[in-house]
Amino acid sequence: MTDPSVAATIQIGASPQRVYGLITDLPTLASLAEEAVAMQLRKGDGIHAGAVFVGHNKNGGRRWKTTCTVTDAEPGRIFAFDVRSAMIPVSRWQYDLVTTDGGCRVTESTWDRRPGWFRKIARMATGVKDRAAANAEHIQTTLQRLKQRAEAG
Repeated sequence: MTDPSVAATIQIGASPQRVYGLITDLPTLASLAEEAVAMQLRKGDGIHAGAVFVGHNKNGGRRWKTTCTVTDAEPGRIFAFDVRSAMIPVSRWQYDLVTTDGGCRVTESTWDRRPGWFRKIARMATGVKDRAAANAEHIQTTLQRLKQRAEAG
């Protein structure tokens, strides 16, 4: 796999199992993310490879939906999903968890998979001109919120 478009890492004073539980609980993950306002399981009986969920997103007055397919779901280790708009690939999001003394290290990464012709359409739909810069900022925010929630117990 190629290097991610954007990634950041944070140390969290909670077990990888606790953190994994938070990021795989779709309402919680939506509450931690910046653009996501809701995530709803659509196919599958829980979070596992092959499960499908719908992401409801918002930026200012703009709203859009995406379809997400879980590709990796290993408790305490990795959670990842591919994102599509209709049938068009948009991105991949991944959370890697590594056990450390006193907790875990979490890396959130994303890969921009939009075809070149779709980027202009996506920019108009979402209102985001520089997706990499926005994602870098959003990842920092998400990781800080995750740390606060996980460490609060």
